[in-house]
Amino acid sequence: MPIPCSAAGTELPPVTVDVERGRLRFFAEAVGETDPVYLDLAAARAAGHPDLPVPPTFLFGLELERPDPFGYLTDLGVDLRHVLHGEQAFTYHSVAHAGDRLVLRPRIADVYSKKGGALQFLVKETAVTRADGSPVADLTSVIVVRDPAGAR
Repeated sequence: MPIPCSAAGTELPPVTVDVERGRLRFFAEAVGETDPVYLDLAAARAAGHPDLPVPPTFLFGLELERPDPFGYLTDLGVDLRHVLHGEQAFTYHSVAHAGDRLVLRPRIADVYSKKGGALQFLVKETAVTRADGSPVADLTSVIVVRDPAGAR
């Protein structure tokens, strides 16, 4: 079933997340980060940070905090067995740190198809701010859906 183009512009429910030090350390270690600024509070403070900074790609996973992170896709009729992660981009405005409360506001920015409808693309943009509204980052992800019934 094709993703309706009318989905573009749909705002998804926001996600609010408290950034915790232990979680930042765990993420940094999981991705192989060796810079002590991301692992050691004293090193972070010596580098001028008030607390451990958020590693660059950490924000991507925060959208998965909602109970059904892909529910918006199933609501659009997308068969999750045909979904691929196509692209991810980050535009940073400021560094977030442990202790920050972040609010993620995702929206479907665009829906289009290629290959005669065999491939559909859903572009999701997410504005990340602190609870006070100050900008942290803008995230863009492109989800590719292979439509087995689409033209070849």
